[in-house]
Formats: sequence, structure tokens, C-alpha cells
Amino acid sequence: MFRKESQKYDIISYTSEEDSTLKEILLDKLNFSVRSLSKMKREQTSLVNGEFKKPSTKIKKGDLIEVKIEEDMANFEPQDLNLDILYDDFDIIMVNKPPFMVVHPTKSHNDKTIANGITDYVIKRNEKVKVRFVNRLDMNTSGLVIIAKNAYAHHNLSLDMQEDKVEKRYITVVKGNIEEDSGTINQPIYRPTDDSIKRIVDERGQDSVTHYKVLERLNDATVLEVRLETGRTHQIRVHMDYIGHGIIGDELYGYVDENLINRQALHAYSLIFEQPRTKEKLEFKAELPTDIKELINKLKF
Repeated sequence: MFRKESQKYDIISYTSEEDSTLKEILLDKLNFSVRSLSKMKREQTSLVNGEFKKPSTKIKKGDLIEVKIEEDMANFEPQDLNLDILYDDFDIIMVNKPPFMVVHPTKSHNDKTIANGITDYVIKRNEKVKVRFVNRLDMNTSGLVIIAKNAYAHHNLSLDMQEDKVEKRYITVVKGNIEEDSGTINQPIYRPTDDSIKRIVDERGQDSVTHYKVLERLNDATVLEVRLETGRTHQIRVHMDYIGHGIIGDELYGYVDENLINRQALHAYSLIFEQPRTKEKLEFKAELPTDIKELINKLKF
């Protein structure tokens, strides 16, 4: 059972269903990280029946376990970027990222990022959020990005990502006509050097699995729905290039024609996952952006 207490902090609460220890419940039932247990002990934020208790405390069936979650404020410069925010609850924010926007500040892009926009958004809502990204998209890829509002949500969603429990689907437009209606690319992806941006298919790499389905065949191009089974850097871009159908507009791996589109035609359009606390199934879809719609129209027979 979970409840939100106030704007100062959240409380995650759970009524024990069996005799146990506080540590076992925090790790196994509530899915806190081992690291967070030390913080609970230090800040005295783990309560049993209203009183602070150490993780080693023995718990009886029916005891009420409560954990206070209080966040530090993000240190990004707040900027009103009019972000397309599709969803917001006590744990996550879902953003439909436009193309050409960076997820968080870098040396070459130090402002006007998703992180700056989210910081402005939560300040205006009088919330304290340390912006944590559950998934990331390349600057030139558009679509769905999950931001965790607290360490608990980030830890649980990251575990779900690692265990492939988050269903990720993309829409892309690739060069050439793919004959088969669907297929799977199961090829390892490798980073040749530590300073290399480009990835390659190589047996030394990490296991990488991409499923695709043809949505529409165009004039020397194909619209695909792509489902990722793994989440490697540049995975779709590398795999499409590997099968000889690079993404249109992709300067690193694909086929570039600035008369068609001025970025890679890749859009993260669907995410399905469990809300980290309530375990409710959440489904999100982000409509295709204008430039990809225009690209498809240009390439129709």
C-alpha cells in the first residue's frame, strides 16, 4: 500500500504479510537498492509502526513499514522550453522529445536541454526533483523519454530496463525496399575504441536483438516499426545499416539527402512498462513528428 504525504516528501508504506526483517522487506518487497539502506539508516527515514528502526530490525506480520523519500533539487538551470509533457505522477514524468534537443547538458550543448526544461517545470509546480533519466535518445532522435522523480523510481525502472521488462517500439524510415514483412536482427554491437562514437557489428560486442515489421513500402524506402529486445547505444541505427537498409537522414550509419529530411528518421513512439510503485501497467504513444510525416509523403509512389 502506498500513499503520498505532502509536497515536502513522499512516504512509501507497506504492511508486512509475514514475519521477516526490515532489510528483507526493503530489498525484496519494496525493491529498494542496497545503497539506499545506508542512507535510510543515516537519515533515519525507515519507520516501523511510526518509529525509526534499523534495517536489521525483526518485523512481525501486520507491522507497518514506512520510508520517507525526500529529494534534493536538480542543479540544472531552469528554462521554460514548452516541453510536450504527456504524463506526470509522484514518481515519473513522460516527455515527448522533439528532434534536435539534447537530453541533458554537455560541453557542446550546455542549455535548452530536456533537463533544463524539466527543472523549470517542477519548480513551477513547487516540487523538489533531482532529474534522473531512465532512458535516453540521441539528439536527432525524437520521441518518448522517461524522467524519474526520485531514486526509488529510477532504481526500479532501471532494473526493469535491464531485465527487458520495458517494451520499446520505434518508427523509422530506411533506405530501400525490405522484401520480408518482418524479421529479427540478432547481432552483437561493439565499440571499437574508447573514444569512438560509431558502433559496429562484431562478435566481441554485447548481445543485441532488434525486431522489425514493415508498415509501408515507399519509393526505394520502407517504413518500419522496430521493437528493441535490448537497449544498446545506436542499436537500431547499427542494425539497419548491417542489413543494408540504413536510416534515411542518418549521417553516421545511413543515407543522407537533405532534400528529404535533415536528421535521422527515427522516432521512439511507444513505451509500455509498470509504474514503479503501484505496478500499474502504463502505455504511452507519441505521434510521429511533422518532418517524418513529410518524408513519408515525399517518398510515396
